Amino acid sequence: MTIPTELDLTDATTFVRHDAYEFWGEVRKSRPVYWHRGNPGFWVVARHADVLSCYADVRSLSSSRGTVLDVLLSGGDSAGGKMLAVSDRPRHRELRNLMLRAFSPRVLSAVEEKIGQRASQLIKTVTRRGDFDFAAEVAEHIPMNTICDLLSIPEADREKLLRWNKQALSSDDAEFERLDSLEARNEIIGYFMDLARHRRSAPGDDVISMIATAEAGGRPLTLEEVALNCYSLVLGGDESSRVSAICAVKAFAEHPAQWRALREGSAAIDTAVEEVLRWATPAMHFARTAIRDMEIGGRRVRAGDIVTLWNTSANNDETVFDQPRRFDLARSPNKHLSFGHGPHFCVGAYLGRAELRALLAALTESVTEIEVRGNPTPIYSNFLNGYGSLPVAFR
Repeated sequence: MTIPTELDLTDATTFVRHDAYEFWGEVRKSRPVYWHRGNPGFWVVARHADVLSCYADVRSLSSSRGTVLDVLLSGGDSAGGKMLAVSDRPRHRELRNLMLRAFSPRVLSAVEEKIGQRASQLIKTVTRRGDFDFAAEVAEHIPMNTICDLLSIPEADREKLLRWNKQALSSDDAEFERLDSLEARNEIIGYFMDLARHRRSAPGDDVISMIATAEAGGRPLTLEEVALNCYSLVLGGDESSRVSAICAVKAFAEHPAQWRALREGSAAIDTAVEEVLRWATPAMHFARTAIRDMEIGGRRVRAGDIVTLWNTSANNDETVFDQPRRFDLARSPNKHLSFGHGPHFCVGAYLGRAELRALLAALTESVTEIEVRGNPTPIYSNFLNGYGSLPVAFR
């Protein structure tokens, strides 16, 4: 099989039609930092060491114009400086300190207990069912309900939030329109604007009320800032955990020896979680904009250039991970970059890991055998990696 030397990384179908791991393996060998032609073009960074260095270099690389390639190519993110993920210091530090209060031990302890209960009940239910779609019956319910528990979102609103969220950065349809993604994002932000307005006027003991009534940098957040940061929590909290869970179950079915190791306890759940995150790498890339001339991997990058950091490639770099395409639940150390690195390291990483721990624990308690019973449906996205459906049977 001939490995293509160039692929269109802006095309949502590229890594459904081509083997990403073969492509990135060739890129790391032959041109680990290269210019992707386009209007505008952008830099592609593939090696683990270079990606790690770029995440840490906040003086040269800015997040405020956007951190997703599609957004940067369309002119930048209007949420820049208002939402934690797309802000730079000092505003980033102010917003991060505020948002970390949403993940305090007091808040998380109650949410984490519900995660375990929900995962256990879902797995017990589907194990009696025969063939079922793991994505629809399990994976869609754990992360979205977890983040909704954190934000005290009414039960009646959760289904539509999930529907919008699944359209925001990806699609199950190769012919999807970018306008659909924009409309979905606007629906989520509009929903949180209304909720923030209500909680500010009548605050309760919940995270949205805390964000809506707190100060960052000596002033309260605007309603738009509250909504954007709640949107960021939902987007990050649902997408990455959902596709990681789906990829995990698919991997267990394809690697029965690893599944037995987990069930029998020779592979620990904590190391298994890290390998699942590396193996899945749900966010294929994050992006930055150079704010001054710099050098990456020996290539000259100019101020204003878009720089894309490919986690998919970094997490399979042979110089860091021995036999990276071996699914090894006991892999240690496991310095994956699935949650990013540096000042923008994901604030919800603890919760994401807790969701995967709960899922793996529930699976080992109730399931002896996992069998894929049909073709998984891939996600079409140049940002998100994974599957939208996974027909399986648990025994």
